[in-house]
Amino acid sequence: MPEIVLEAQVGRATGSRESRRLRREGLVPGTVYGHGTEPVSVALNARELRSALSGAAGSNALLSLRAGSQTYLTLARELQRHPVKGSVTHVDFVIVRRDEVISAEVPINLVGEAIEVGHGDGMVEQQLFALPVRALPMDIPNSVELDISELTIGASLRVADIGLPSAVSVDVDPDTTVVVGLPPRVEAAAGEGEGGAEGEAAPSAEGAAFAEGASAGSDAEG
Repeated sequence: MPEIVLEAQVGRATGSRESRRLRREGLVPGTVYGHGTEPVSVALNARELRSALSGAAGSNALLSLRAGSQTYLTLARELQRHPVKGSVTHVDFVIVRRDEVISAEVPINLVGEAIEVGHGDGMVEQQLFALPVRALPMDIPNSVELDISELTIGASLRVADIGLPSAVSVDVDPDTTVVVGLPPRVEAAAGEGEGGAEGEAAPSAEGAAFAEGASAGSDAEG
């Protein structure tokens, strides 16, 4: 995974008012910390940061922040977003080392076609969408793939069925279910069991009232 170099301004003032000013100027406030380093307040160009985090690696992109006389190798973590616009309003950058095994979550992509499930009018249900992994920063995959071609109705595929590079290990139980083949949904026929025996229509309100009136008249004649 290549590093993405970003310029970061240092020495910014902290506080809500200052953060709002930075955002108006097209900057995103952030904090760099980790490995015993004193937290460093920074500000980055919002467009460049958005572009860096919109690539194939997503939030697992390795970011080399040039902050004054220092350069920090980081991962973007704890992204705060605007509740309406969805834009990033603050980022915590965690310092990592190239020789350090770290944890990350990568998306799981289903590949192939579950032909047997389709022929049986079943459904493919994905239950796990992101896989927790451990690897060196440069070895973190952008995503992992799970082939569902052999999936059948009533069967499931697990984390252990995902092919991983040798340098990557999972940080979850290998028996965790990722995807299952569900049987077709059986819906009860509308109106079945209503109105007596099958094919026998239930009496309408008017018919019931007429029958009740006829019965009363018969009793009076008797």
